[in-house]
Amino acid sequence: MPTRILGISAYYHDSAACLVEDGRVVAAAQEERFTRKKHDANFPSRAVDYCLAEAGIGLSQIDHVGFYEKPLVKFERLLETYTASAPLGLQSYLKAMPLWLSEKLWIGDDIRDELPGCEADVLYGEHHESHAASAFYPSPFEQAAVLTIDGVGEWATSSIGVGRGNDLEILHELRFPHSLGLLYSAFTYFAGFKVNSGEYKVMGLAPYGEPTFVKTIKDHLIEIRDDGSLWMNQEYFTYAHGLTMTGSKMESLMGGPSRKPESQLTQREMDLARSIQDITEEVMLKMAAFAHKQTRMRDLCMAGGVALNCVGNGRILREGPFEQVWVQPAAGDAGGALGVALSIWHRHLG
Repeated sequence: MPTRILGISAYYHDSAACLVEDGRVVAAAQEERFTRKKHDANFPSRAVDYCLAEAGIGLSQIDHVGFYEKPLVKFERLLETYTASAPLGLQSYLKAMPLWLSEKLWIGDDIRDELPGCEADVLYGEHHESHAASAFYPSPFEQAAVLTIDGVGEWATSSIGVGRGNDLEILHELRFPHSLGLLYSAFTYFAGFKVNSGEYKVMGLAPYGEPTFVKTIKDHLIEIRDDGSLWMNQEYFTYAHGLTMTGSKMESLMGGPSRKPESQLTQREMDLARSIQDITEEVMLKMAAFAHKQTRMRDLCMAGGVALNCVGNGRILREGPFEQVWVQPAAGDAGGALGVALSIWHRHLG
């Protein structure tokens, strides 16, 4: 009998499902494709139905269910962050805690409720491990360096690893609140676009601007280290404890308030976009160079939301030390469903 694994990504954004049968991807789909709700975060019921239909099986024939991250570890990070920033984070804490205590801490129970007739055990992968697995295992490489970069998973915000055969090892990680993805999202928010949705607009806006804010950003907001890791000055960011990404101190530094959504774009937004895009590319190149130095691999696999920055990817391919670069097409959280399913097959089941 074949071993069937159902991978699930859900409850934050870009919910998805993936079915793996004896290590082969039978089907993978994002919930938004069926509901027509962009970045749909609900349990991917329709995506699951699609995957089962493609395989011609029912829920009772699933052997393992994988969830793409570890809710308890994420909850620990939220509690520690709120405690460290108290009383600043009270409003955000009061908004987040009821949802966590009533729903997100009981994801295992919720998954079983959503999958009636499925008797399989529910296994949990780490967020960046799921990203890394989604990048390496479907890639054409037998061995490769693996780079994942996004906003934040449980604690990690980016990771460097190495894949060989069915083995995948995470060697280094950058941890919250320091994050290239959250830095980019902060500028997405400041430019008046929706976080976790409008980042591509910032990348598209960048060629129309000049990098006039690069020095300001480097002098006040961040420190970029040689290995591509970041230190971010939290005096200017509010995402760790607030309901927004940036506050009044950022507005003072950038010469005025953040742009109101849907209002007229000005040269300032174009220059901000160009500046943060240039910095992002610099960091991505340094991370890739460090990954090569640590692994000595010829090829590179990438995933995580920042791996959707195709301009940065292009520079890594042209200027970086790797011969070939393979980027997971579903680099964002949707790809986590694929990653956790493949990780269970290769690593948990050996």
